[in-house]
This record gives sequence, structure tokens and C-alpha cells, in this order.
Amino acid sequence: MNGDPNDLRDLRRDIESCRRSHASLVVHLRSLEPVDPTRPSLLPGWSVAHVLTHIARNADGHVSMLDGLPQYPHGVEGRNADIASGSTRSWAELVDDVAGTSAEVDARFSGSEVDWAGTATLLSGERPKSLLPVLRQREVEVHRADLGLGYGFDDMPSDYVRRDLRLMGMLWKARKPMGMTPLPDAALAMSPAVRLGWMMGRIDIEGLAPADLF
Repeated sequence: MNGDPNDLRDLRRDIESCRRSHASLVVHLRSLEPVDPTRPSLLPGWSVAHVLTHIARNADGHVSMLDGLPQYPHGVEGRNADIASGSTRSWAELVDDVAGTSAEVDARFSGSEVDWAGTATLLSGERPKSLLPVLRQREVEVHRADLGLGYGFDDMPSDYVRRDLRLMGMLWKARKPMGMTPLPDAALAMSPAVRLGWMMGRIDIEGLAPADLF
């Protein structure tokens, strides 16, 4: 961050949008009758408990990055072990974990002590630290849909869909040969939410191969 008022305004907008996604997820989870945590999610091989544990541990990862550490200090193996061990808990424990860790992220994102300059170390590599609110919101929104509990891409906030489509579009262009960057017409014909779901590998579009971006 260079102190540009527009950059700071955008960052505050992203932080508030992420906070709303946190709040909406927690309200949704608490409104449900207790779900069997072993119920399969929409992610192959992962139960609802696995997905909820991942959402919570990803929150811890964002706090870690704000502290100048890697997203998962113990690497991929440590991340996977945390998800596996956390997946044996009760529904109430899982929901409380998501609520508590999300609230911690909100508090840290909004704190005046955060230096948003520089980069953060994600599993996928170095990214601008100012992108963390959008990347966290992505985890919350996409994995909320992965739970298979009545929430999908069409339910996602339009401001989030718009911002993440821009980021995914940049990733699409970066992975294509020069001059071969436009999205397929079949994808462009879809609604923004469906297009994002296809780019995230969660929605199939007839006639198109998976985007393989996320």
C-alpha cells in the first residue's frame, strides 16, 4: 500500500465485505438444525466437518500472515493434519470454531496496527498483503457453497463476485499463451455467478473443459 486514498478506500471496502460474509455464514450455520458433521460435502473426500475445520484454520492462517508469518507455518502437511484432527468434532464445536476465528480475523483486519504494505506468504506463493481480505472472503464464500447446506454461487454477494471475477480473469490470462486470453463465449454467456463457479471448478458449463484455476 502506498497511502493512496483510493487504495485505502478499496481496502476498507474489502474488509467490510469480508466481515459481512463472515457474519452471514455464522448466522446461516446457527440457524440450521444440528447437521451430522460426517455428512459428505460437495468436495470429494471431505465431510461437512472437514470443510468447516478448513474455514476456521484458514482464518488462523490469515492471522498468521498479518503477524508476518507464513499462512500455514507447518506447511501443507501441518494444514492437512489440522483439518483431519478437527473433523472429528461435534457440530456445535465446529460452528463455534468458525465463529470465533472469523471474529478474530475481523478484529485484526480492522485494527490500526496492521501494516498493509508488502506481501504475505500463502501456500500458493507471495501475494500483496492488501489482497488478504478478498482472498479470505473467497475462502468463506466458496467453501460455504461447498458445504452443500443450501447456499450456492447464485447466493453470493454481487460485490464479491464482481471483484473475484476480476482476480480470476487475471489468473486466466496469466496461464494462457499470448493472444489466447479471452474467456470462451460459452462462459461469457453465463451469469457472473455461474461464470465464477466455473472458474472455481465448482460448476460445469456444457461444451467447456474445466477452467482448472482454483
